[in-house]
Amino acid sequence: MTDEEEQALKAKLAELRQEHGDLDTAIAVMTSSAACDQLQLTRLKKRKLQLKDLIARIEDSLLPDITA
Repeated sequence: MTDEEEQALKAKLAELRQEHGDLDTAIAVMTSSAACDQLQLTRLKKRKLQLKDLIARIEDSLLPDITA
């Protein structure tokens, strides 16, 4: 992996982490509201899980393989 590719992945990782945090906040606000749209809440939670998986894959690709 080149330095440019690594930097691009790190930038994408930061962007995804920000979106994940924003979704976490939005979900917390929605669940505290009395008039909560369950469909929208479900969609936000699903997107948050997708982001979590994508973040994990990018982090794995950035870590060097260690063979024992």
